[in-house]
Amino acid sequence: MAQVYTRLNPSFENIFFEREDSQLIVNFGPQHPSAHGQLRLILELDNERVVKATPDIGYLHRGVEKLAENMIYNEFMPTTDRLDYIAAVNNNYAFALSVERLIGVEVPLRAEAIRVILLELSRIISHIFFIGVHGMDVGALSIFLYAFKEREYGLDLMEDYCGARLTHNAMRIGGVPLDLPKDFIPKMLHFLDSMPKTIELIEGLLDNNRIWRARLENVGVIDENLVKAWGLSGIVARGSGVEVDIRKSEPYGIYDKLDFRVPMADSKDCYARYRLYMEEIRESAKLIRQAIEIYKSSKASIMAQDARYISAPKEDIMSKNYSLMQHFVLITQGMRPPIGEVYVPTESPRGELGFFINSQGAPYPHRLKVRAPCFYHTGVLQDLLVGHYLADVVTIIGSLNMIFGEVDR
Repeated sequence: MAQVYTRLNPSFENIFFEREDSQLIVNFGPQHPSAHGQLRLILELDNERVVKATPDIGYLHRGVEKLAENMIYNEFMPTTDRLDYIAAVNNNYAFALSVERLIGVEVPLRAEAIRVILLELSRIISHIFFIGVHGMDVGALSIFLYAFKEREYGLDLMEDYCGARLTHNAMRIGGVPLDLPKDFIPKMLHFLDSMPKTIELIEGLLDNNRIWRARLENVGVIDENLVKAWGLSGIVARGSGVEVDIRKSEPYGIYDKLDFRVPMADSKDCYARYRLYMEEIRESAKLIRQAIEIYKSSKASIMAQDARYISAPKEDIMSKNYSLMQHFVLITQGMRPPIGEVYVPTESPRGELGFFINSQGAPYPHRLKVRAPCFYHTGVLQDLLVGHYLADVVTIIGSLNMIFGEVDR
């Protein structure tokens, strides 16, 4: 075949050639379901062993950061949902917190309690999603069914609060848009009581399953040097014995008032990361219970009060002329933060998620940069995959829990 094409067109001479070794180049994605999004992974194989891996990203690029620089601050909030669309609330919060630090407003305690409830509920939903999809990748299809059944109950709670199940837009700069619905707390407590049964069921199926352990143990080992070289964070770092959790090291919101531990592991492989996800689900449940108690004992205010940046309560807008004028200006023209810049890190379900904002006093950011954890977890693949078999590539990608909405942006 090569000789035929070469005779017809000499330019094909350098494309078709006979190889005398066992090397092969494979395109893993961007449509492969185990690529977890639009990842094109160019693998060079020697038989079935990876000798070189090149991640190729950008298939989901939408210019989110440049969009932010052309939107007023409040207008950009729904766009943050589209970054990590499995845990949209965590993106909403990271952006809102960055702007609040920039303008110097203090969020009421009740709003902070609601935020923690939603953030940790989102973390549980995201982690359960990971368990189900990772199990399916490795071949444990029943795990996917058990996990997604439980995840639906969590999504029902999120829908009760904000009306959405995927892109939530559940935060506001200065607080939250709504108080908790009347029957939200009883439903949440019922969810927290029933969820451990599903977690224990999944652990009973997987923890000592010899096929599961053979596929995950000693696979995708990330040592401490690799964590630091690539700036890895979240469970990927903690699974390698690197103790890093922004909620502990740089507390924000009311996390410094809450009692929780940061699960750690030192085996550094895919199995260690799986176990940490299971443990973090339990810790998030503890955090929600504590936040509910703070919510019950707090005053009714759910939004900060600062006429320069935050609209007045709806009652004032409907009854006071000045409040209506202030609201009109903030909605149509936007707030004008002071000149300065800020970077605020938060602990998303996938790692350190931070927003850098440079303000020049305009109603929209002069520059905005997202520090997305999955971007770094994708980059490490070029070092991590070398030496593994092709079948292990699926397991390793799954264990890193990457979402390409925030990688490509």
